[in-house]
Amino acid sequence: MEMIKKISLLLLVVGGLNWLLVGLFGWDIGAIFGGQDAIVSRIVYILVGLSAILTIVYPCKCCEVKGEEKVQTQM
Repeated sequence: MEMIKKISLLLLVVGGLNWLLVGLFGWDIGAIFGGQDAIVSRIVYILVGLSAILTIVYPCKCCEVKGEEKVQTQM
């Protein structure tokens, strides 16, 4: 499962960078694979979307919130 989470995180980074390029320059990484209608681009977009869902359902260890720890202060 950890390997799937790492791949998922990598796909989310690629997707985020893609949106950055679209926003700044109007250039889509999917154009490399033949545009948005190409089957390869559609597969990549689907994998990025599934990665987002997987990360929401199973967050990575760095995103997990642990129980509150009581901090004792010395006065």
